[in-house]
Amino acid sequence: MANVEKVSVALTPEMARMMRQVVAAGEYASASEVMREALREWKFRRMQRDQAVDELGRLWDEGMASGNAVDGGEAFARIKSKLDARIAERTSR
Repeated sequence: MANVEKVSVALTPEMARMMRQVVAAGEYASASEVMREALREWKFRRMQRDQAVDELGRLWDEGMASGNAVDGGEAFARIKSKLDARIAERTSR
C-alpha cells in the first residue's frame, strides 16, 4: 500500500484479543485492515452525526420562524374535535 504512515495504537486487552480473533478467523488480512475499517466506520458515524446536528438546527430554525408556540393539549383537542366531526358526518350519511 503506497503512502502509508505507521502509527502505534494502545488497545485494551479485550480489543487486542478481538482484533487477533477476526484476523485469525480470516475476516481480515491484518490488524491494520481491522483498524482501517474501524476508522472508516468512525468517520462515517461522525459524518452522520454532523448531518443530524445540521438537520436539527434547520428544523429548530424552521420551528422558531413558524410563529408563536401553541399549547399541545389544546392543539390536539382541536384536531380531535375536527376528526370527531368528520367521523360523525360520514356515519350520518
